[in-house]
Amino acid sequence: MQETQFRLEGDYIELNQLLKLEGVVDSGGAGKQLVASGAVRVDGVVELRKTCKIRAGQVVELDGVRIVVSAED
Repeated sequence: MQETQFRLEGDYIELNQLLKLEGVVDSGGAGKQLVASGAVRVDGVVELRKTCKIRAGQVVELDGVRIVVSAED
């Protein structure tokens, strides 16, 4: 499984935008479709809310990709 680190600027990032910024999808719209399909897990639980707020300490997983979200130093 490929693991990446995402440094969070601010309190949170919307799930579909995180997927776009990490290069998992080409656009926010594609991210919304992917989330709606049930293919994305947040902290091990399937997440269907496209604009779910992802905060530091959370882990997003899909299709062999694991994104660990951390606070900006």
